[in-house]
Amino acid sequence: MGLRGLYQNTCNTVYKNSIIGFMQNSLNLLNHPRQALSHPLYLDVCAWKVPAGFPSPAADHTQERVDLNKELIRNKDATYLFRVKGDSMTGVGIYEGDTLVVDRSVTPKHNHIVLALLNNEFTVKRLYRRGGVVKLVAENNIYPVRLIKEEDDFVVWGVVTFNLHKLC
Repeated sequence: MGLRGLYQNTCNTVYKNSIIGFMQNSLNLLNHPRQALSHPLYLDVCAWKVPAGFPSPAADHTQERVDLNKELIRNKDATYLFRVKGDSMTGVGIYEGDTLVVDRSVTPKHNHIVLALLNNEFTVKRLYRRGGVVKLVAENNIYPVRLIKEEDDFVVWGVVTFNLHKLC
């Protein structure tokens, strides 16, 4: 098995029983949220920071376990996972295929990344709210700013709290 095959196998093993594996297997609809599960999902946490240069000789020693649900979910009854489609938010590291953790219980504020329902379509954008003016701002300069008008059917559906981005 070559190096590439080894890395692919390692990633599949790590993801198989994790929140990433759940996302890969259960988020088939791009435009519909899926409520986050509430049962614990534990992963080992290493006690040291990971250098971005040379590998640590102590890489096989972990110090504690962490439940990803406790780390990623503030309010389980109001938290949903949503798969990203499109490239309007690449400037903040949100790419097509990523999975967003969206919390409906968080009060949306100016500059939050939000999942909005605009004229019956979901969209992810940065919320601009100042002086009575509301806009949805893409984080990719090829997309225009969308001014919300009085005649628009607009609601902030939830606030994006985390972006789960697969690296391999």
